[in-house]
Amino acid sequence: MKDKRQLKREYQQTPRPMGIFVIRNNRNDKVFVGSALNLPGIINRHRFALERGLHANKRLQADWNEAGSDNFAFEIVDELSASVQGEVDYRKELTSLEDLWLERLKPYGERGYNEPKISREERIRRIAAKRNET
Repeated sequence: MKDKRQLKREYQQTPRPMGIFVIRNNRNDKVFVGSALNLPGIINRHRFALERGLHANKRLQADWNEAGSDNFAFEIVDELSASVQGEVDYRKELTSLEDLWLERLKPYGERGYNEPKISREERIRRIAAKRNET
């Protein structure tokens, strides 16, 4: 029989499913698109936050509160496979994959809960503008 340390080590070494997930409001078909290196973990985190009324996305939280958990679905829409060849930057791969899903689903405004991503240049411009305010 395996001891706790060995079981824990095996668990930590087991690759987690990584990819793109969607939280879908089944009443109005609005979606929230996200990505994660650990899909089960991030889905549990979002579900926990929504159930406790603590989700960072206020529009998603408000609809969850109004419609109830039974009217939402958590879906894995795309998975990345762990590569056996060399070093792979999975965060970069996930960002690219998420961008494809955001382009495909366009989950903004009346269609979803995501905020459009801003470009690096726009972030720099906003930071510079804030510094000039002080």
